[in-house]
Amino acid sequence: MENMKLSSLIKFKFMENKVVLHRIIKTSPEKLFRAFSDPVAYASWIPPYGFLCTVQQMDFKVGGTYAMTFTNFTSESSHSFGGEFVEILPNEFLKITDVFDNPELPGTMVTSVWFKKVVCGTEIKVEQSGIPSVIPLEMCYLGWQESLDKLTKLVEPSIQDA
Repeated sequence: MENMKLSSLIKFKFMENKVVLHRIIKTSPEKLFRAFSDPVAYASWIPPYGFLCTVQQMDFKVGGTYAMTFTNFTSESSHSFGGEFVEILPNEFLKITDVFDNPELPGTMVTSVWFKKVVCGTEIKVEQSGIPSVIPLEMCYLGWQESLDKLTKLVEPSIQDA
């Protein structure tokens, strides 16, 4: 019985590891959503500064899966992860799971992203839960802030073809 209580407490502690971010980005929901659904675009902005991303596989549909690797450019170490596209409402909502290949980073993270057209662009809200307890939440916030900065720099310019 004591093990059951401890297991429930650990599970609760694991599930409360969550970050929430919010931004207004000066672009359309369609263009912003495309940055999530296009594997080349996604690889360009999703890793924080100092990391490279290789998308090995991305089947962007409900029930589709993806696999990718983040590589630290300085140390050349990397970590791989993948998951499933659980829910997709084009230009409105996206829910995906993330599972690290490394057993020292256990569990399934869930990332939900809301897109809402506003007068000056698109409101985006990102919520990531189930973050493994060995990852400091402040590092997750920092990483997501950097990623959203890169995302903004990708989607805000409106460059016309020559």
